[in-house]
Amino acid sequence: MFMGFVIWSVAAFIFLLIGISVRKSREAAGFYTFAKKPVVSDIKKYNRAVSVLWFTAAAVLELVGVPFLFLEQNSPFFMVVVLEVMILVLAMMIAYARIEARYRG
Repeated sequence: MFMGFVIWSVAAFIFLLIGISVRKSREAAGFYTFAKKPVVSDIKKYNRAVSVLWFTAAAVLELVGVPFLFLEQNSPFFMVVVLEVMILVLAMMIAYARIEARYRG
């Protein structure tokens, strides 16, 4: 299952790259695909908060993927990993809603 962990790590690395891109952006970064970018009061602080969200999500995603190194293929424990990822996505959406509410202009 090492290959599964490598693929999982690539996804976490993409989250990390998104966080870096958001941190360097000069305009307010959007979070949802095909949604209008929000109008915020302080672009720099808003982008910093959103980038921290992406960095945190990357770290949590990497930690959630660690069982791939130790479990056998088709293990029922992978359902726990899937549930953890669903919780991560919901937590990201809630955290972003709070960030957007805080910096809305």
